Amino acid sequence: MSEVKLVKSSVDSSTSSNPVFYVLDTNVLIHDPSSILNFDEHHVVIPITVLEELDSLKSGRHAIAADCRQAIRELDKQLGRASPTEVESGVAIQRPDGLDKGGILSVMMIETPENLVMLPTHLNDNKILNDVGYLKQRYPDQRVVLVTKDINVRLKARGCGIESQDYHSDLMLNDIEHLNKGYIEFPGSFWELVDEVETTQDQGRTLHKLSRSVFGQDVYPNQFLFDEEGFVARILSTTATDVTLLHLNINSLMETEAWGLKPRDIYQAMALNLLMDPDIHLVNLTGSAGSGKTILALAAAIEQTVANKLYRRIIVTRSTQGLDEDIGFLPGTEEEKMEPWLGAITDNLEALHWEDENCSSSVEYVLNKVPLMFKSLNYIRGRSFQSSLIIIDESQNLTPHQIKTIVTRAGNGSKVICLGNLAQIDTPYLTPISSGLTYLTERFKSFEYGGNVLLQGVPRSVLAAFAEENL
Repeated sequence: MSEVKLVKSSVDSSTSSNPVFYVLDTNVLIHDPSSILNFDEHHVVIPITVLEELDSLKSGRHAIAADCRQAIRELDKQLGRASPTEVESGVAIQRPDGLDKGGILSVMMIETPENLVMLPTHLNDNKILNDVGYLKQRYPDQRVVLVTKDINVRLKARGCGIESQDYHSDLMLNDIEHLNKGYIEFPGSFWELVDEVETTQDQGRTLHKLSRSVFGQDVYPNQFLFDEEGFVARILSTTATDVTLLHLNINSLMETEAWGLKPRDIYQAMALNLLMDPDIHLVNLTGSAGSGKTILALAAAIEQTVANKLYRRIIVTRSTQGLDEDIGFLPGTEEEKMEPWLGAITDNLEALHWEDENCSSSVEYVLNKVPLMFKSLNYIRGRSFQSSLIIIDESQNLTPHQIKTIVTRAGNGSKVICLGNLAQIDTPYLTPISSGLTYLTERFKSFEYGGNVLLQGVPRSVLAAFAEENL
């Protein structure tokens, strides 16, 4: 039986004189199909059990199947021309940027000898753990690490004396508390901190240019700042030394109206300001249940589609557990299949018209008048949406790779609105810091055409507020 062996490669000894064996679990390749490229000069090992799991999950049109297929294509790209011996011993990893960081990729084709089996082999997770244990025994001088996003597998690995870790290559934060909120609150008066300011008028707008040192922290385009004295501004641009602010009138901000909806607090007002700005192409709204994310996005979307005609259509989609499996079995068209999963949209549409004399007629009128389309995430891949306003609900359940796939569907004249609650993640192996919504927020914080707001409070009801705080 063949054995896994290290092969000679161009390893930078200044970086590492003793490369590590990183054994990847299936969920890592699903989470990031190009993950094998992110281990620098080390040796990446794919157990044969992982290939079998990818093969069993690759069929279908759901998101996991698509990620499996992409991971398989990446493996084939790296190993496609290798001989069987090279596949087992390892081939040099080729990166798309052409940089030679070293690194070896191999597939562990062997079966673990019975005298080294630590766990029963009726579970695939156990087979992978046994393989890692064998590598550790076979190469006692090498560090062997299992990389998995499954917490339970990491616990089992610890019990077997195997080093394991989460996949960290796409993590932007170590603590979710450091996530950019989209605004900075100042106690007292903001202007007491400012020694020098240059104020100008530009097309009816009041702009303030001041030193970046005033803030004492990193600042980004389209961040808001406000104080207890009622001053509100939005950062238009930044340089290494200066920050330019757009002065916003708090009364006008609070009176902003979208399809009859007005903000209830300063946080909703800031969110609506971004939603209604045609120069902002990406808006991320996060916050607890009932903070107004969906109703604000829907009201702004209808206002800009029906009244202002900035966009030709509204496309609504969401990520939800069970959707991938269940949508194919529901009767009807794609929109009829999606309707049960997008009840939050129709609920908020009713909320916008509940004071009308005939709410159901108003909702029916809007649905007939507004080009509102419900789309499954499974069918968005490969599409390009022009002049569309795209609302992605429950986006905290998307991986970084999945959210990239969706956002890149936006064509010319389109706007993307991502909604999510990082405290309610339903997808296995995702956490607030590894969620695609967190990844997107951090990656785009310097994007001059994007912005985000963390909504506060629970305006839905006194009951909802108490439940959010105490349950």
